Amino acid sequence: MESASTDASNTLFVAVGKSVLVDTEKPITRVAVASGEVAEAAAVSPSEIMVNGKAFGETSLIIWEAGGGRQFFNVRVRAALEASSERLEGLRRELRTEFPGQPIQVSAEGGNIFLRGTVKNLASSDRAVQIASTVGKVVNLLYVDVPPPTQQILLKVRFASYDRTLNKSLGINLFSLGAANTIGSVTTQQFSAPSVTQGSGSTPASAALSDLLNIFVFRPDINLGATIKALQENNILQVLAEPNLLVENGRQGSFLAGGQFPYPTVQGATGAGGVGAVTIAFKEFGVRLNFIPTLTPRNTIRLQVAPEVSALDYANGLTISGFTVPGIDVRKVNTEVELGEGQSFVIGGLLDNRTTKNLQKIPFLGDVPILGKFFQSIATSKTNTELIVIVTPEIVAPIPANAPVPELKYGDKFLSPNSDIPMTNPGPQVTGAKPFAASPASMPVEKLVESMKPEQPLTIDGSMGSGSSTLAIPQNGASQQ
Repeated sequence: MESASTDASNTLFVAVGKSVLVDTEKPITRVAVASGEVAEAAAVSPSEIMVNGKAFGETSLIIWEAGGGRQFFNVRVRAALEASSERLEGLRRELRTEFPGQPIQVSAEGGNIFLRGTVKNLASSDRAVQIASTVGKVVNLLYVDVPPPTQQILLKVRFASYDRTLNKSLGINLFSLGAANTIGSVTTQQFSAPSVTQGSGSTPASAALSDLLNIFVFRPDINLGATIKALQENNILQVLAEPNLLVENGRQGSFLAGGQFPYPTVQGATGAGGVGAVTIAFKEFGVRLNFIPTLTPRNTIRLQVAPEVSALDYANGLTISGFTVPGIDVRKVNTEVELGEGQSFVIGGLLDNRTTKNLQKIPFLGDVPILGKFFQSIATSKTNTELIVIVTPEIVAPIPANAPVPELKYGDKFLSPNSDIPMTNPGPQVTGAKPFAASPASMPVEKLVESMKPEQPLTIDGSMGSGSSTLAIPQNGASQQ
C-alpha cells in the first residue's frame, strides 16, 4: 500500500491495482467518487480513506467532514506499466534475444504497449506481439520487409482411360408364306421379326421386313424364310488428357476438358391447373481436376487433388415430355497427399467390369436339344474400363524476359499481316522508363496482410463458364435467352 501523494491542487496519484490513504483532521461523514470505473474510495477509520485505482483515467473525490466541511481531490490513475519500468526493460531484453538484428522499439503509454521498428516477415511480427501481450495490451506499429514473389507450382496430370466392350448376339426369326400349307412366323421378339400378312383370293401371302438383321435366307420353292442375328463386336476406346496447370502456392486451380449438356427443369407453381415455366439448364461433363498445392516447412508439397471423369450415359437416361435427359457415368477421387518436388503418385484401381446377358426363348420349343437353338435369342455384353491418374508437382519459375517463348508448329502459314507494325506493345526504347514504381523495402503489417488476401473468384457467364445457365421456353414455343 502506498502513502498518499498530493500537490498544491489537491491531486492524488495512484497506479492501477494500487491503493493510497487519505488522512483528514476531522471525522468523515460521507465519501463520493465521480467515476467508479476509474477508482473507488472506502473509509477504513473515522479519519482515513483508502482510494483504490481500477483503470487508467481521471476522476474526482469528495470528502464530507463532521461540522459541514468538504475536501475536493483530483484523482489520476496511472497505468501500472508506467510505474514498473523493470517489466518494460525485461520485455526489451526478450525481444532483442528473440529477434537479433531486427530493431524493435517498445514504449508504454496510457496502459498500452507500442511496438515500432521493422521485422523480417509476418511470422516475426506475430511472435513479437505474442511476447509483448504478456505485459499488456499491444498496439502493433511494426513494419515488415516486403517478401519475395510467391513460388509457382506446376501440376502435371495425365488421365488414361481404357475401355473395352465385347458384344455377342445370336438369334433367329422363322416365317412361312405357305410352307406345309402354313402361313405365320416364329420369333422371340428380341430382334426385329418380319410381319406376315395373310393372302386372300389371288393375292398370295407376303412378309414385310423392317430389319434384315445381318443374315437373311428365303427359299421360294418351299415358301420358308429366316432372318438371323449372328454378330460379334469388339470395341476399344482410349481417352488421354495431359493438362499442365500452373498455380500460386496455396491457391486453387481447376481444369475441365469436356462440355455441357442441356436438361429441362420446371419452375413455378404447377398445382390447381397452373403450368410452370420450363427452363433449360446445363451441366458439365468431361475430364475435370480441382487441386490446391501448398509448400510445407519440410520443403515438400502437400496436395489436395480431386480428379473426375464423367461421360453421358443415354442407356440410363430418361425421356420426359419429349425431352431426353441422359444419365452421367462418373468416376472421381478426392484425396490429399504429400510428396517432394518432381515425385509422382498414381491413382489407379478405378475398374468397372460388367457382364450383361439377355436370353429369350419360346417355351417348350426352346428347350428341345439341338433344334431348340432355333427358338432362342441371346445377347451378351461385357465391358471392362480402367482409369489411371498420374500427378507430378514441380516448382517452376517464369521464363526470363527477352527469352524465346515456346510456340506451336503450324502446318500451314497464315496470311501476311496488313501492316508492317508488329502486333506487340512497344518496348521501353519507345515508351521510356517502366511505369511501375520501385517496390518498397517494407510496409506496415496490416497493409501487407491485406495485399496477401485471396482475390474474389472470377465471375464467368453461364453460357461459357462452369455455372449452370438456363434457357427459358415460353408456352408459345418460341425460345428466348
